[in-house]
Amino acid sequence: MALKIVRDLCTACGDCEPVCPTQSITPFKGVYKIDANTCSECEGDGEPGSPQCLEACMEDDCIVPV
Repeated sequence: MALKIVRDLCTACGDCEPVCPTQSITPFKGVYKIDANTCSECEGDGEPGSPQCLEACMEDDCIVPV
């Protein structure tokens, strides 16, 4: 499974990028995107079932499952 960033809700604050352990979050056309091929939803990194980008993002429903 992987996560994605909803472009219309992303404020491009960048808070999610540095907390991603797989470096799957990158700037893309003025906002951020998550590479679904490398996103592990932080499986094995940190608290189980608690992706770090979700914890860092201040916008509700900005980061959602693919």
